[in-house]
Amino acid sequence: METMNRLTPLLKSFVEKGPAGCACKVVRRGETLYEGCFGSADLELNQPIAADTIYRIYSLTKVVTCTAALMLYERGHFLLNDPLEEYLPEFKDPRVYKRNANGEWTVSAASSSIRIKHLFSMTSGLTYGLMPGIKIQEDFLETARETGKLMDDVARRAAGGEKIGMREFSKALASIPLAFEPGAHRQYGLSHDILGVLIEVITGKTLGRFLHDEIFDPLGMKDTFFRIPDDKKDRLCSLYNRSDDGSLTKNTNMDANFQPDAVMEMGGGGLLSTLGDYSRFAQMLASGGEWGGVRILSANTIRLMASNHLGPAQMADFDIPIFAGYGYGLGVRVMLDPAAGGSNGSVGEFGWSGAAGTYVLIDPKEQLSAVYMQQMFPNFETVHHPRLRAVIYGAL
Repeated sequence: METMNRLTPLLKSFVEKGPAGCACKVVRRGETLYEGCFGSADLELNQPIAADTIYRIYSLTKVVTCTAALMLYERGHFLLNDPLEEYLPEFKDPRVYKRNANGEWTVSAASSSIRIKHLFSMTSGLTYGLMPGIKIQEDFLETARETGKLMDDVARRAAGGEKIGMREFSKALASIPLAFEPGAHRQYGLSHDILGVLIEVITGKTLGRFLHDEIFDPLGMKDTFFRIPDDKKDRLCSLYNRSDDGSLTKNTNMDANFQPDAVMEMGGGGLLSTLGDYSRFAQMLASGGEWGGVRILSANTIRLMASNHLGPAQMADFDIPIFAGYGYGLGVRVMLDPAAGGSNGSVGEFGWSGAAGTYVLIDPKEQLSAVYMQQMFPNFETVHHPRLRAVIYGAL
């Protein structure tokens, strides 16, 4: 499709003004409409971005984890309305931070349990710690502060050589009072990481092993994993911090989690992958749950995943400019109102993005998928992602 080549000057402009390199692949009904790689994977080594470059996909991991959990839902292992404590007892009798009349933080018993659906929809009351790029509502700050202390402690202990698994992390996180009553609000946070722990408890496998056995191996995703093998380290794209003057400085601060001896497998942000691997996964979802003769999910379950699961109160929490026109489903943004979003795409388009600028667009109506990869902080997602969407749909 010749008009899809409009992506080339756009991607080149991204590299000129942002990341050291980037790559994009667009597939429709199993046919590759566009694939391009531009710029550098490592500036110091003069290594170009290539088809087999490996990227930290950060929160694109969430879509994989939610897909894996929905596979277990399809097999009858849990229902969305089940209390989480039936599977992870550490979440029994949750507590909630609230402010009293004097503005002081108090802790009280939650009025209800966290339900599994709350993990999918980020309405559990779990948060991230305070960190750049993550908006935490003022009323949720005490939970975020305590969560940040926990994450800092885990990082410190890991740096000292301790091997901390996800179940230990889950038990520590469960001791922190929630930011709000389960289901009352939406706050981006560690919900999908705990969903990964749920997968481990149900299956008796590590999250990485389950994903390999049930998704990566069946789909031929040979370069997607939590820890990078020694013989593939030379293909890992460097991550850069971009300063205001446009200079790029290499960032290796979080790379300990990807080393062969690491044990934490964060379902919300820990995977590495390639453009081609993640494109296979995305095209599977765009094609109704099947790719290359392998069925991962049913089309019915994907429709459930890509339906809006937020009520009016939660939609108010999701009022973020880049998500104008979108609701939120079971781990994915969902286009509800293209006019409100300024989008020339389809109602029902869904996907997510990652902290370093990675992005996936999935459109079941068009059986279309698009994957974009880059490695940069700040990620410029408000500039890059809507333009990618506009050019891709404009080329169909």
